[in-house]
Amino acid sequence: MCCWLLLTQMMNLCNADGMGNIRKDELHRACAVLKIPLEQVKVLDLVDFQDGFDKLWNHKSLAKIVEEEVVNCSIDLIITFDNYGVSGHCNHRDVHHGIWSYLNGTSERNIEAWELMTTNILRKYSGPLDIWLSILSATQYRRGQVHCLLNEHPKKSFLAMSQHHSQWVWCDFLYSFNP
Repeated sequence: MCCWLLLTQMMNLCNADGMGNIRKDELHRACAVLKIPLEQVKVLDLVDFQDGFDKLWNHKSLAKIVEEEVVNCSIDLIITFDNYGVSGHCNHRDVHHGIWSYLNGTSERNIEAWELMTTNILRKYSGPLDIWLSILSATQYRRGQVHCLLNEHPKKSFLAMSQHHSQWVWCDFLYSFNP
């Protein structure tokens, strides 16, 4: 199984505020903590996909990029954001819509796609206490399958998140321990 975790940090240089190279280095350090070989990390610097709340990304163009990666890397599992994204970030939402545009437009049906579910702000920053709410929520969900994945290595997640100094805020400490 080849998995492609499509995060905006892997999608573009994240050059908001002119910090693209810093964020690229932070991503590489986070991948080192997680033992992800740098050969498996692809950072794109495309004019049409710049980071920012005022930058909208074309869903069809995203779908083409996804298709290229699926074909070139024999990907059969994609993990992406839900249609709200993290904290409502428009680029996260665009990634979601680009993935679904690709999936709806392809005849390739051996691709599994998972989306991360947005939770409300109280759950988002409740840390390990959210485990029980996530399990309960998964049992009550009626619109398809829900899997509650627990983080078996919260310390490693925290260390990886802490590599992103340019984006680190106090609440990330709690968020890195959520399931």
